[in-house]
Amino acid sequence: MTRLFGTDGVRGLANADLTAELALDLSVCAAHVLADRGEFEGHRPLAVVGRDTRISGQFLEAAVVAGLASAGVDVLLLGVLPTPGVAYMTERLGADLGVMLSASHNPMPDNGIKFLARGGHKLDDAIEIAIERRMGEPWERPTGGHVGRVTVYDTAVQEYAAHLEGTITHPLVGLKVVLDCAEGAAHAAGPRALEDAGATVIAIHADPDGLNINDDCGSTHMGSLQAAVLEHGAHAGFALDGDADRCLAVDAEGNIVDGDQILAILALSLRDQGRLAKDTVVATVMSNLGFVQALRANDVGVRQTKVGDRYVLEAMKVSGYSLGGEQSGHVILSEHATTGDGILTTLHVMERMATTGRSLADLASVMTRLPQVLLNVGGVDKSRADEDAVLAAAVAEEEAVLGDRGRILLRPSGTEPIVRVMVEAPTHDEAQGVASRLADVVKAQLAL
Repeated sequence: MTRLFGTDGVRGLANADLTAELALDLSVCAAHVLADRGEFEGHRPLAVVGRDTRISGQFLEAAVVAGLASAGVDVLLLGVLPTPGVAYMTERLGADLGVMLSASHNPMPDNGIKFLARGGHKLDDAIEIAIERRMGEPWERPTGGHVGRVTVYDTAVQEYAAHLEGTITHPLVGLKVVLDCAEGAAHAAGPRALEDAGATVIAIHADPDGLNINDDCGSTHMGSLQAAVLEHGAHAGFALDGDADRCLAVDAEGNIVDGDQILAILALSLRDQGRLAKDTVVATVMSNLGFVQALRANDVGVRQTKVGDRYVLEAMKVSGYSLGGEQSGHVILSEHATTGDGILTTLHVMERMATTGRSLADLASVMTRLPQVLLNVGGVDKSRADEDAVLAAAVAEEEAVLGDRGRILLRPSGTEPIVRVMVEAPTHDEAQGVASRLADVVKAQLAL
């Protein structure tokens, strides 16, 4: 059977791949699986449901609620709220299940369904597989008072914003910030949390109409944020994505501060406060070598995982680390959240600015990004990428020349029929040369 669940829930083109019928069936089966596991024992089951601003979220929300209520689950409608906000409210309200309707940074026509377990944590893979296996099965429907009740919960934004503001101890008074809300789920909670913390906030792309989410804005399109920071003379700018589980930044000069730099800033902040568990940060193999070198120079360890925030989170949970993230800006502060949270990240970076009196550019200068070249090689058999002897020899030869001045990462894509060749080196020209030579070897050796 083709898997429905990907690394971040079920996603697809809304009303084509991801239909109302599918959303309803998934919700019914999720309720059945959790019930069979004893999650609802001794009480009426409760779920919370939130969504981003996509117009398709309206009919998908209706379908999810219908499925849950018809299976006997009470539902609280949170309305438009970031993914980490739904995770927080799942825990805060003691819900047995959280549901977020979003396709994150994907274009508006897409949408997705993410289920969260009690406490706001991602469902285990085994539970997702069990849900898929029960799709379409006959079931005995509750009637009368046993069907679920549906209630609008209209204070979720206020409660979530208050939680975020409460995670910092130093006010942000005197700091002016531009916040790009990506016309998405954080358009209300984001500015509110920063203003409550004392910052002067200029919110841009905070007028969603259901169609404009991620449209030339947010963390995947930084140009308008850079311009706004310069126009308003702000101390910094932060760009969220559609569901606000990630952010990237811009310093006062309009330069982009990426996820690696944000992680480095927060790592040193937590270390100085004695709150960086095991003095170690979790990152992926895609993190820039400059990030690794900078942290090690500051006596902070780096644990690297496969690409994907799920692997970062798994490593954090298994080993008890308190900080992890990706170059894309997905940062997990496990002391305060169970998932990446762009608003939370923004607050804690700004708190570091406020407590040190240093600019974002100065804080980010702790690391120097090595030039990075990434080439995607298509038309090849990616399954042989890890076992071809000629390719392995070519990589080893290039690595010997680079030494500790750079690094090479060659890996098959997990979602596309391509092999990615990533090279970091002291200069862009050197990185481009190495990457081009290796891409030629990949084409020659792995040709279909």
